[in-house]
Amino acid sequence: MVNKRVHVYVLSGFLGSGKTTLLTKAIDYFTEAGRKPAVIMNEIGEVNLDGQLIANEVPMSELLGGCICCSSRGDLATALNELVRGEQPDIIFVESTGIANPMEIIDEITDASLILPIELSAIITVVDAPQLLELNRTSRGKTYRLMRDQIRCANLLLLNKTDLLQESALQEVHDLVREWNPYADLHYTVFSQIDIKLIEDIHTEGSAGSPMQVESNEEAVPHSHEHHHSHNHVMAYTHFFERAVDSNAFEQFVSQLPQEVYRAKGILSFSDTSSRFLFQYAYREMDFVKITPKGDVPDVAVFIGENFAKDVIRAELLKLEAQSDT
Repeated sequence: MVNKRVHVYVLSGFLGSGKTTLLTKAIDYFTEAGRKPAVIMNEIGEVNLDGQLIANEVPMSELLGGCICCSSRGDLATALNELVRGEQPDIIFVESTGIANPMEIIDEITDASLILPIELSAIITVVDAPQLLELNRTSRGKTYRLMRDQIRCANLLLLNKTDLLQESALQEVHDLVREWNPYADLHYTVFSQIDIKLIEDIHTEGSAGSPMQVESNEEAVPHSHEHHHSHNHVMAYTHFFERAVDSNAFEQFVSQLPQEVYRAKGILSFSDTSSRFLFQYAYREMDFVKITPKGDVPDVAVFIGENFAKDVIRAELLKLEAQSDT
């Protein structure tokens, strides 16, 4: 273990971009190749729902209730230490929250590498292409600037959901991404589908996309202590259900979420079906998948967005629960 360096890959990208989809594909690839992956998953909510998609045999550390680069800063080094010493993995994937600026994560991992046998191998940013296009055309606010920083820090970029854009719109997004980061390896993807060997090969390449280049980008991305207070516009509401709700009524509720809610996910029991479901919502699109949760997982939903009215969301959900009793 003394001479073995554990490769650490950071998965970055805004809420709902496709990070967890990429993570599950990478875990399958490395497991089948005889490598042992481990995961550090950060959620700003109180429940790690994305972790339900990770196989039981994969060692995982959960950092909940805060952004890994702000309120959970310091916990990352502890989680790395516990995984490296206790599980002895070959690879660690750090999936950050959608609102994390990778520079803080880079700082902490590189600090930890001074005392742990780990190596920061890559910052992989998954970009929601339609969302970036919309923000570039309509509202260049905090979310837009955060996505810019996530793109600038990367040495592997996945321009995801490209099937939803016309050729001219895709070229507009491509040009913007290349303006911010002309060096990273860039791939167009649908459902974050790439050859995972591209990830494996990153740490062996001595190109502009090497870990050394990622660390040197800090000078190009203005960063200060003010970042620790920059997520105030992003908020999360976690709702624990006391009873099952009607599936059609819940789907109708989700379809009418305010545009300020970017992302929602949860595990639910419905009064009109015996199965439990994992639901995902990102930018007006929803998906429901039957699931058998690992462990004792309550019915819960997490809503993430900018400056939305939590009390309104809560009131509507309580109304759905009350209706299920009638």
